[in-house]
Amino acid sequence: MPEMTWLGWFHTVLGVFALLTAGYTLAKYRVISMALWVGKTYLLLTVIVAGSALGIYNQGGFGIAHMLGVLTLVAVVGGAVMEKFALFGAASKYFQTIGYTSTVLFHMIPAITDFLRRLPLGDPFVDSFDDPLVVNFHLAFLALYAVGLGSQLLWLKAQSGALEVEPSAALCKEQ
Repeated sequence: MPEMTWLGWFHTVLGVFALLTAGYTLAKYRVISMALWVGKTYLLLTVIVAGSALGIYNQGGFGIAHMLGVLTLVAVVGGAVMEKFALFGAASKYFQTIGYTSTVLFHMIPAITDFLRRLPLGDPFVDSFDDPLVVNFHLAFLALYAVGLGSQLLWLKAQSGALEVEPSAALCKEQ
């Protein structure tokens, strides 16, 4: 595994902060929204991390991590458009949630892969992207994403009366 560059360290540290922020946001508010400072913070960190991922080429060219970076940027923009302009009316909140929550999955896939391929130093857990441990983590994250997203969508459906007034503000009232 190649040494980490300064860009790699910057990307990794901000990625950890982004995931911690996402965890807090989802635990406290159930959804990510720009209506909250913590949601704005997560999305800003996510854009920086996804953008910086596009500048890291230590695996021989444009790869899956770069594709996930592009998907992350598309998901953030799509979620923001749905949150700000409600292009699909009441259904926009669902698309916003799908977009923003997908970014968490897109963070986790390269994060666990890089973690397992780098640590412990000198004798990493895995040496291949195809290692069963990596694949099982990816499948576990996908399952967690599906269950989490499903519960978010059900929660949004239950909140639909309050959301008809103001999608962004009603979605994440400060408690």
